[in-house]
Amino acid sequence: MKKQYEITLPEDARLLSVGDLSGGQPVVIQTTPCRLGLYAVEQSHSLVLQHDYIQPCDHAFATVSLMGESYIVDISQSGLVRITSVRDLAFTSSSNQMVSAAGLSPMFNEGMSFSLPTDVWESKTSWSFDLSKQWAVATINTPYKRFVRWVNRANPTQFIDQEFELSSNVRVLAGANVMLVESEQEHYIVDLQGREVELTDLGDVISIDKLEKNRTFFAYDSDGKVTRWVLVNDRGTLTFRSTYSFQLPSSSRVIALREHGSANAVFILTDDNRLSIINRITGEQVSETQVPQDLLDIRVFGNRLYGVSGHSLSVWGIENISGVTTWASLFEPQFYEGYGSTEFVWQTTSASDFQEAKFSLTPLLIGSIKASLLALIIAIPMAVGAAIYTAFFAKSRLRHVIKPAIEMLEAVPSVLIGFIAAIWLSPKADQFLFSFAFFLVTVPFILIVVAIFQRRVAAYLPSKIRHGAELGFAIGGIFVVTYISIQWAPALLFDVIGFDGFAALAEQSETAVGKTTIVVAIALGIAISPSIYSLAEDAINGVPEELKHASFALGATRLQTLMHVVLRVAMPGILAAIMLGFGRAFGETMIVLMVTGNTPIASWGLIEGLRALTANLAIELPEADVGAAHYQILFFTACILFSFTFVVNTFAELLRQRIKVRG
Repeated sequence: MKKQYEITLPEDARLLSVGDLSGGQPVVIQTTPCRLGLYAVEQSHSLVLQHDYIQPCDHAFATVSLMGESYIVDISQSGLVRITSVRDLAFTSSSNQMVSAAGLSPMFNEGMSFSLPTDVWESKTSWSFDLSKQWAVATINTPYKRFVRWVNRANPTQFIDQEFELSSNVRVLAGANVMLVESEQEHYIVDLQGREVELTDLGDVISIDKLEKNRTFFAYDSDGKVTRWVLVNDRGTLTFRSTYSFQLPSSSRVIALREHGSANAVFILTDDNRLSIINRITGEQVSETQVPQDLLDIRVFGNRLYGVSGHSLSVWGIENISGVTTWASLFEPQFYEGYGSTEFVWQTTSASDFQEAKFSLTPLLIGSIKASLLALIIAIPMAVGAAIYTAFFAKSRLRHVIKPAIEMLEAVPSVLIGFIAAIWLSPKADQFLFSFAFFLVTVPFILIVVAIFQRRVAAYLPSKIRHGAELGFAIGGIFVVTYISIQWAPALLFDVIGFDGFAALAEQSETAVGKTTIVVAIALGIAISPSIYSLAEDAINGVPEELKHASFALGATRLQTLMHVVLRVAMPGILAAIMLGFGRAFGETMIVLMVTGNTPIASWGLIEGLRALTANLAIELPEADVGAAHYQILFFTACILFSFTFVVNTFAELLRQRIKVRG
């Protein structure tokens, strides 16, 4: 933080509200009991009067803040309340000056008006006002009771009145539609219907500061311990739950606590001129500044902080506010507003500011790793099995036909594979997944049967087609298994056995079956199979013929030679092929973007949805604000992708170099 400039306030004036002067918002200063002045800042860093708000001297004035906007609350002697936006007043004043020469009528700001009970207002000893998106709430203290009126901003004729004993301390949390009531050292949450929920472990609280949307408040006791409480839904009942605590110096007292509008930063000003910045999610302190002057209050707008002292307003610039994001907020489970327990959550977009940004990268890492590993499980048997056949068992003429045909599949764009999977495979997933599982279980047994009988049948075939006939038998057997899996397996499961697998899957997962990890892995496994096949086939084919002939000369069979000689020598190359396939699967974008539901779920379940790091970059980077924490975290995920693929590819290349040395 760096101090930029200081503004001197008018003498004998009381600063009621601070707006973002650099952003065009005025400050509200009360100069006399009947007059409020709206002041803007000039280039010379001095205040200039922009609008005078004048009312009878028997009116009561106050200012409230909502979502970074300031409002003037004007209450007449009879209890008539008028709420006016400071920005609208300033804009109306500017419009009047601009259009007066043209003779046009000025804009008139209606604001919001409603009335309070006259007898209650006339007997007031003190009062306060709170504002939320839905409610305007007036709290009036009288010599015999505490009166609270909730007025619906959309329909001011709808209101709710509540009364409390004078011994009770009432704090309105308008954004959460509840009140925090302290009575006889006990704390309760009271909703608009009057239902009470006791907060048993709030303890001895000296003061409470609430954040903008009233879903979080900070309570501090006499020992300097600050505890964060967040709003949760406990089986249909709204209550608050403590999440973390941090300790201030015992001699310090909190003067002001303010949050940043878009970053997860909370600014805490203490009476010993210490300004601390903490991460509101984790409670970690990321910065501490010793302020060189006594401040009474602070306000934060974007990358500027306004400090209010007795007769001046200082403006501070904040650099690298995105640095409030910590490792714990990225990779550890956190307790977010509205959640009943700690969770891994990636949720960066919201309808408004002053809301927690959830930057947990764990769901994205799990999604990428889960999809890549399952794709390898599908691709390795196909790719390595095909490589073993064409490089070791097939004749040279057959190999020269099969290998180019498979390698041509590598030229198929991944977006086309993703398109086919999204349009054709996903809608059929409820039937296809069981067919695929049945296929995986039965195909090894069918191939064993084919291996037993194919030699006997091939003996009756012409010599020209005898070699390579095993491929035809295998393809025929797999075709039969595929037909049975698609046509008969679902009927066998649903009708004969009475097991409705689709309903069972739907009950276990909140994700649509067509958007689960298994469907993504099938499409991804098909996409990376040609790459693994090509490299693995070259590694197996590159085993010197002398080693094979030596094995045959010692009496080993072809299978023994394959297992103990060929695969052992070619294993570094095969592993390199698998690792390169894994790197491609991890970095794949279009397939995981088109086939998945792109739900960032921190679950290793195969019937759950996922969002990969690459898909997340493609989705959110075009809409991220340049320089914001969200934007920088997306670049950080890109660095994770680069580092991972760099390490995997480097290790794979080292293995390839090793096989070349052995060769």
